[in-house]
Amino acid sequence: ERAPKIRGAAREMTMLWVLLLPLVSGNLEQKANVRPNYVLIMADDLGIGDLGCYGNDTLRTPHIDSLAKDGVMLTQHIAASPLCTPSRAAFLTGRYPIRSGMASFGKVGIFLFAASSGGIPANETTFARLLQEQGYATALIGKWHLGLNCETSDDHCHHPQRHGFNYFYGFPLTNLRDCKPGHGSVFVRGLQSQLKIGSRVLVALLVTLLLLVYMELLAVHWRALAYTSLASALLLGLGLLFLVNFRLLNCILMRDRNIIQQPFSYQNLTQRMTDEAVGFISRNVDQPFLLFLSFLQVHTALYSSEEFRGKSNHGLYGDNVEEMDWSVGQILMVLERLQVSNKTLVYFTSDQGPHLEEFSDDNEVHRGWSGIYKGGKSTNWEGGIRVPGLLRWPGTLPAGVSKHQPTSNMDIFPTVANLARAAMPTDRLIDGRDLMPLLLGKVQHSEHEFLFHYCNAYLSAVRWQPKNSSAVWKAHFFTPNFSPEGAQGCFDTHVCFCFGSSVTWHNPPLLYDLESDPAESSPLAPDTDPRYHQALEGIQEAVERHQRTLAPVPCQLSPLNMLWKPWLQPCCSSASELCRCDQD
Repeated sequence: ERAPKIRGAAREMTMLWVLLLPLVSGNLEQKANVRPNYVLIMADDLGIGDLGCYGNDTLRTPHIDSLAKDGVMLTQHIAASPLCTPSRAAFLTGRYPIRSGMASFGKVGIFLFAASSGGIPANETTFARLLQEQGYATALIGKWHLGLNCETSDDHCHHPQRHGFNYFYGFPLTNLRDCKPGHGSVFVRGLQSQLKIGSRVLVALLVTLLLLVYMELLAVHWRALAYTSLASALLLGLGLLFLVNFRLLNCILMRDRNIIQQPFSYQNLTQRMTDEAVGFISRNVDQPFLLFLSFLQVHTALYSSEEFRGKSNHGLYGDNVEEMDWSVGQILMVLERLQVSNKTLVYFTSDQGPHLEEFSDDNEVHRGWSGIYKGGKSTNWEGGIRVPGLLRWPGTLPAGVSKHQPTSNMDIFPTVANLARAAMPTDRLIDGRDLMPLLLGKVQHSEHEFLFHYCNAYLSAVRWQPKNSSAVWKAHFFTPNFSPEGAQGCFDTHVCFCFGSSVTWHNPPLLYDLESDPAESSPLAPDTDPRYHQALEGIQEAVERHQRTLAPVPCQLSPLNMLWKPWLQPCCSSASELCRCDQD
C-alpha cells in the first residue's frame, strides 16, 4: 500500500523538477552573466601585523577585519616589489615591473618629483582599461605615483585617465614628509649620512686646492677659480631653492586633469577622499563599476583629523590606521545601503610592508609592524613583501576562510579581467594568476609554483612551492645590510638600497623553508636538510627560465627620466599667485 504512494510522490517530484528546471537554469545562467562591481583598496606602507585579523590586539580595525570574517584571508599574499612605484605598476598590469620598465637600475627606485618624464608606458594594459572597454565606470581615488607628463607640463601622457580610469581624484606623486610643514624633509633625513660625508670631502678638497695654490705647486688662474666657485654656489643655491619649494612643486591634488589644490592640504583629507569614493559608487550604482581607493595612509607625513587624533594606543601612526579603518567602514556601509554588497568584490591590501625606519623629528614611532616577519619596506625579507590580502564577495566567496598558499598582488589583474569577461592581452606575458579557483576551493594549491622577488631591477630572491609538497622554499641571492648592526632596518640611510656596499651577496644563496621558518631566522644547510641541493637546483633552473622571458624595454626609472624637469612642472595659477590654488 505504501509503495504506490512513494512511487506516486516520486513521479510528482520529477514532474515538478522538470517544470522548474528551465527556471532554475535560467536563474543560474543569469547570475553567472552578472558581472561584479569592484572596490579595490590599497593602503601605503601598512604592516601585515597592523590589522586585528592578522594578529594585532592593540589597534582597532573592525571594518577591515570584517572583510576577513565575511570573506577570504590570504596569509601568504606577496607584493611584487617592496617599493611603491614598481609594486603599484605590477598590481595594475599583472606583470613584474621589470617587464614594463618600471624598475630602477639605480639607487632610487621610485619617482620623487611631479615633473619627471618617466611613468607607466602607454602600451601597458591595466585592468582598469580592460574594464573600461567592457562598459565599466572606473575611478581612482588617492595615490597614483606612476608618472604624469612626458614632453610638456600638460600632455598627461602617464595620467590615470590615459590608463583606463574615467575619473581621478588624487595625487599624481605621493605623500612625503616635505608635504607637511613641520614634519621635516625626506631628502635631508635620507641623505644625512651622505651629506656629512660629501661636505667633509668637499671641504678637504677645497683646503687641499688652496694649499697647493698657496705653495705654488698648482697653477690655477684666479678667473677659473672664481668661475668654478660661482658655478658651485649657483648649483647649491638652486638645490636649496628647490628643497625650500618642494611642497609647492610636488604636493599636488588633482581632479581629473585639473590641479585643484597646490600644495594640497591635509585638513580632513581622509574625509574628502571618502566622500569622493562614496559619491562615485552612488553615481554609478546602476551600472558595473570599478573603484580603486588608494590611501595615502600610512605613508609619512602622517596626518589625522580631530575626530581620530589621540584616540589610538599607538600615537599618530595608530590614529592614522584607525581613521583609515573608519573610511573602509564608510565604503562597506554605502555598498550595503545601495544593496550592491552581494554584487561587489571588495579587496584590501598594502603596496608593501612597513617603513621600519620612520620616526618623527621628536622620536615618535611613525612606523608599522611586520608581525613575526623579518625586515620591512625596501627589502625582500618577508616583512617587506608579505602584505594583507582580504577578499569579500557575499554569496559567492566563502566566509571566514584562510588560504595559506603563495599569492601575489599581480593576481588581481587576471581575476578582475576574467570575472568581467574581458579578453586578456595575448601579446605579452601576464605573471598574475586568477585567484577564483583557489578562493572558491576548486583547487587547493596556488598556481604560482615560483614567485620572483625583485629589489628595483635586481632579482633578490625566489620563492618555490613544489607541486604536491607542503614546503615553501625561499632563496636569497643578496640581502640588505641593516644598520646599525643587529637592527631590522637601514636606519642610517632611512631606507635600504639594492646594490653596491648596501647589500651582501650570498654564494650559495641563503635558503629557508617558510613553512617551518616564516621568520627567516635559520637558513638551511646541506647537513640540516637533505633537500637543500635539490631546492637550490630547482630554483636556479626556474631563474634561468624566467630570465629568458625578459625582453629589453626602456627604463622608466632611469636617472634622466626621474630628473626634475622645469618644463614638465605641473602648475595651477590663481589670480594672486603662480603655482598656488585651493579649489577643493
